Amino acid sequence: MANEFQPKRLIVAINPGAAAGGRKAVGPQVLQGLRDLGHDVTELQENSYQELLTSARAAIATQPDGFVVVGGDGMVNLGANMVAGTSVPLGIVSAGTGNDTARSLHLPFDDTAASVAAIGVALQHEPRIVDAAIMRFTDPTTGEKTERWFACALSAGFDATVNERANRMKHPKGPSRYNIALVIELLRLKPYQYTLTLDGKTTKVAANMVSLGNGVSIGGGMLITPDAKMDDGLLDVLIVRPLSRFNFLRIFPSVFKGTHVNRAEVSIERARNVRIEGDGVVITGDGESVGPAPVDVELVPGALRVLAPLAG
Repeated sequence: MANEFQPKRLIVAINPGAAAGGRKAVGPQVLQGLRDLGHDVTELQENSYQELLTSARAAIATQPDGFVVVGGDGMVNLGANMVAGTSVPLGIVSAGTGNDTARSLHLPFDDTAASVAAIGVALQHEPRIVDAAIMRFTDPTTGEKTERWFACALSAGFDATVNERANRMKHPKGPSRYNIALVIELLRLKPYQYTLTLDGKTTKVAANMVSLGNGVSIGGGMLITPDAKMDDGLLDVLIVRPLSRFNFLRIFPSVFKGTHVNRAEVSIERARNVRIEGDGVVITGDGESVGPAPVDVELVPGALRVLAPLAG
């Protein structure tokens, strides 16, 4: 049952690259839309991602009623790392390439007005509580042990190399960039030799890719783990055993329907704690570069509060 309207104190963090790709107006629309709903809104917009991180940490320390991110899955990842494990709920206005976290939460994407309206409705209810996963790895730049959260998915292997290539590409804009990167990396397709430890059980497996899904998709709607739920306390572990380039291309379209899971080369297991090892295996979390394996992942039930409707 909805409560009587109460204005909220909100921090709105806007992607430093939001001016790219014709999205310059999105940030101001969000700010004005939330103010028009009667909320007390503070804008965070810096010249660089690192400066935004610093400002965001200081803003979260003031315990706002909501921390809203404007951008793609990279901004959602920033938001998750700011608020996971705290009482501050995360609001999402998706205006990026993939928007996979929004898809998994059944939130609007590429529709600023609808996103603002959804946040406005959610603010009048208790936040939805979902899981998030924490990665533990060695930072390739500093050599230090590092922890970082992801909300939607971790990629390890072929899908991660595709994602990293797509992130480096300036053109085209939108999900087609991921498809082009996929074709380029397909020419280099090879199996990796993984050592996987799922809830204490270790196995060695040759595979083209391994993905951990808290949400259902990567790459702008590729349903790699179509049955994953963000509040079931488990990660869906996708393993794609070695495929030829021809067979990979044959089954690729089925990823958009989630029917690839019916293939003999594809399996999904579920676990709360996962360790991924393998020479040459590249890791990304929510599309953001992590570095080379190994990585230890722990799903933390109920770690994240989001301004989103309950799962239907």
